[in-house]
Amino acid sequence: MPYADRRTAGRVLAASLHHLVGRPGLLVLALPRGGVPVACEVAHELGAPLDVLVVRKLGHPQHPEYAIGAIASGGVRVMNPEAALGVRAADVERIVQAEQAELERRERRYRGDAAPLVLHDRAIVLVDDGLATGSTMRAAVRAVRQQQPASICVAVPVGASESCAALEDEADEVVCPARPIPFRAVGLWYHDFPQTRDEEVRSLLAASRQAHAQSEESPDATFHRP
Repeated sequence: MPYADRRTAGRVLAASLHHLVGRPGLLVLALPRGGVPVACEVAHELGAPLDVLVVRKLGHPQHPEYAIGAIASGGVRVMNPEAALGVRAADVERIVQAEQAELERRERRYRGDAAPLVLHDRAIVLVDDGLATGSTMRAAVRAVRQQQPASICVAVPVGASESCAALEDEADEVVCPARPIPFRAVGLWYHDFPQTRDEEVRSLLAASRQAHAQSEESPDATFHRP
């Protein structure tokens, strides 16, 4: 620690997830944008398909980086009552509307005309680049849980210890190789932590899908990481 970058962190995380290799219906879902480079490595190492689950943080009106909650596909809304203390209901609704519009834009941008995700009875691995308050990942877990998957594993390279512990009550498994104390912020635990762009997300998803499709056709073939 810190990790060199998200791709390096993904390879470290994948090493902690090898017990999932061969799990029936295994699917890796990245939380865009930052979770996609991490999840790309995880999907490659596990030999699993990669897709995205769009979740949006609800930022505090005065401190947008501080999460008061999150929303996810399927109408899921998770609030952090302590963080939202003193925030007017009207402000919360304004923020929700703005983030819902961005959520829908990203779904169109990243998934295009792809069929809606079918998660029923599948083993889901939810991946992000880190876990701070846990609000975003909690919304993701609840969105996935609505579709009755076989299991949900939350996987992040680094996270706040208390947030990881809280998610253990909602997910079937939480895998986090590094839980530094004090934690402060995800970006502090990476040497290189640039903002992930939409085009990078689209490129990684396309390359990962192509590599997985080729491996399904030729199981004995070796393919480079996208």
